[in-house]
Order: sequence, then structure tokens, then C-alpha cells
Amino acid sequence: MDLVIVVAVGVLNSIATLVIVAVGLSIIFGMMRIINLAQGEFFMMGAYALLVYTRLNMSIWIAMFLAAVTVGAIGIILERGVVRFFYGRIQDTLLATWGLSLALIGIITLVFGPTPEGVGTPLGYIKVGDHNITAYEIFVIFAAPVLLGLTYLFLYCSRYGMIARATMQNPTMAAAVGVNTNLVYMLTFGCGAGLAGLAGAIMAPLVGVVPTMGLAFIAKIFITVVVGGPAILFGTTSAGVVLGIVERGVSYASTPLLGEVALLLAAILLLRVMPEGISGSWRRGV
Repeated sequence: MDLVIVVAVGVLNSIATLVIVAVGLSIIFGMMRIINLAQGEFFMMGAYALLVYTRLNMSIWIAMFLAAVTVGAIGIILERGVVRFFYGRIQDTLLATWGLSLALIGIITLVFGPTPEGVGTPLGYIKVGDHNITAYEIFVIFAAPVLLGLTYLFLYCSRYGMIARATMQNPTMAAAVGVNTNLVYMLTFGCGAGLAGLAGAIMAPLVGVVPTMGLAFIAKIFITVVVGGPAILFGTTSAGVVLGIVERGVSYASTPLLGEVALLLAAILLLRVMPEGISGSWRRGV
């Protein structure tokens, strides 16, 4: 029974991790249709922001909020300075955000160095029989639905969320009724970047903080969003559940490397069967 509990916590943690790291891109890619290859670096900057704020003796919980705000502000600056010039040009956007990715890695490496850093894991441990589970893993499991709920309220229950969704669907009509579409694009991109920064801050106590850490997550982020399909939150959640179970289940049965391979194979199979993603196929009744 003890092992069952440990495995269940591990599977739930894997699901929660995929959801948390992917929700920011689900807005930037799902709503704005921007293939942002710098999303992993927004994630990385969130981890470094947490590192800096905690070194200033701030509470880790306040530091997480500030990390999200900081990365969101950086995202707004980059959207105004670079990304906005490439809307509607997919190939150019790919090249531009890839260049941003390399530049951000280089800047962080110059400032902090290439040596991995660490953030202490808060909340201690929970003993389950002969096994120890970090209480922070439980926090991550509960953080995922809370983050999804807040994002849902923001996008679907607020005036700005309604305006943002309408603008992404038909910017010409939105502009015709007086909406400042440039401002909406800027704030929406900043929101997606801020969520990525929050994800990096949440994951920092569980992984090593290093300038290239975004590269380890970017593939999973895109896979989760693409497999999820067009429904921003429902698709991300459903893909996170399926892929998280596959990855952690295979990891427990074999090795973590094979778990990641299984995740990729599962994603390929799902997209072969449901080319519009899980949520897109369910909408059509497939």
C-alpha cells in the first residue's frame, strides 16, 4: 500500500508538472497562434528570478509571485521590441523567437555563470511507510488545478478575457469597435510569459537551476499543448493527464529515459489518431 501511494503521488506530480509548464504556451500558441521557441527561456528566467528574490531573504511564496510578474514584464518588453513585427509570419516568428532563446541563454549565462544553482525545497518531508515524499510535491499537485482555475476565471469570466479572445479570433472587427488590439496582444503575450515564469519558479526547488534548463522542458511544453488541441485549458489538462500517466508509469517500470521516449511515442500515436488534438477530436465527436 505504501508503494502504491508513492507511485500515485509520482504520477499526479508528473501530470501537474506538465500542466503547469504548458499553460503559458497554451495562451501564446493556442490563442495567439505564435510558435514561441523562447517559452523555455521564460520558464528558465522564472527559476532565476526565484533564486534572486530568495537570496534577498524574501519568502519563497512571495518570490514566486514576483518571479511571474518579472518574467511577464520581460515578455511585454520582448513582444513590443521583437515579436510584434512578425505576427502572421510563422517562419519569421520561429526564427525570431529562436534567436531570442539563444540570446536569453547567453545573457543569463553571462550574469549567473553556467554552474547549476539550487533553491531549497520548502515544507519538509512526509513519511509513508519506508518511503519519504517531499511535501512540496503535494503542493505542486494542488497548484496545478488552482492555476488552471485562476486562468479560466481570467480568460472566461473577466472583461479583459472576453476582449482578448475576441481580438485573437477577429482582430479587424475588434479594432473596428474601438479595441486597442496592440495593447491586447502585448498584455496577452505578457500573461503567457508570466505563467511560464511562474512555472519556472514553482519547479525550481525540484530541479537544478541552470541557463539551459528551458531546453529540457520546451519539447514537453510543445508536445502537451499540441496534443491537447484547440481548447486552451481543457486540451492542456487532458494532454497532461494522458502524457503524465504514460511518462511516469513507464519511468517506474523501467527508467526515466524510457519514460520520456514513451511520452514522445504516445504523443505521436495520439496525433496520428486525433490529428486535431484531444480536445479538437472530442469536439467533433471522434
